[in-house]
Amino acid sequence: MANQKIVSTAPIDRVAIDILEQVAPVEIASSPDELTVTAMLEGAIALVCRGEGKVTSRKIAACPTLRVIGRTGAGFDSVDLTAADARKIPVVNAPLSGFAVAEGALALLLAVVKKVVISDSIVKSGQWNRRYDFLTGDLTGRTLGIIGVGRIGMHLAKLARAFDMVILGYDPAVTESEVQMVTLEELLSRSDFVSLHTPLNEHTRGFMNRARIAAMKRGAVLINTARGGIIESLDVVADALESGQLGGAGLDVFPTEPPDCTHRIFKHPNLVCAPHLVGVSELAMDRIYRSMANDMVSILQGRMPRFCVNPEVFA
Repeated sequence: MANQKIVSTAPIDRVAIDILEQVAPVEIASSPDELTVTAMLEGAIALVCRGEGKVTSRKIAACPTLRVIGRTGAGFDSVDLTAADARKIPVVNAPLSGFAVAEGALALLLAVVKKVVISDSIVKSGQWNRRYDFLTGDLTGRTLGIIGVGRIGMHLAKLARAFDMVILGYDPAVTESEVQMVTLEELLSRSDFVSLHTPLNEHTRGFMNRARIAAMKRGAVLINTARGGIIESLDVVADALESGQLGGAGLDVFPTEPPDCTHRIFKHPNLVCAPHLVGVSELAMDRIYRSMANDMVSILQGRMPRFCVNPEVFA
């Protein structure tokens, strides 16, 4: 049909557009909000879920011609999978940025422990002698606890070995691993640093709550580069930082994005943040765009994709 098109909820790279336009023209939404995207969906055969955009049941219902949904990244919690399954619409993702997320988690950890942000500010503000007011910490010889030992968690473990750290892992879905698997209670009580690498689902939402943070070693550092909803709220992290229960925190993701920057947590000197950015590296995004677009084209041309989060729809 002449009016077939592919819609993206946010801008995507030219390489993805070139691949997708083998099948149909690509239109980019001016805003990811529900009304804007829904109004564009007439005749759409494919929908790319990018940025703050979400693929809701309403959008799926508004597009009877929809044949595939593409997600730029590994996570697919922004897609209503139940609605997609009901229509037998495959949802392809691109779980190829794990190395970049692991590097980002390590970067946040180093920034917190080595007090990079504070050090940068005192030099630039002419307060050189404040260097005598504090000491930086160390990774060498410390214990790193990784909650979620899938692709990203294991890549972080590989990077962390260079620092001669003890590495503990907790993941109820994993029985054997290259890292020492322990109970959650043991990981929290022994780890100097805890890094979260679980998907966001009904079992992990609010997983790191006040009680579990209280069970951590006093002064430990918490890193989250997974999903903001895995932590119960910014309040519980702020309280732990202010009490000294947490010695620092590195957050790339937040329960609500963008977060309310007036929240008291953002005034704490031992918090280092990134705007959901650590997985968006040059190499990672090139791999993601190519993989997602090629998989979407495969489905539209009657072939099986490399990655699909709901392959049962093909049955």
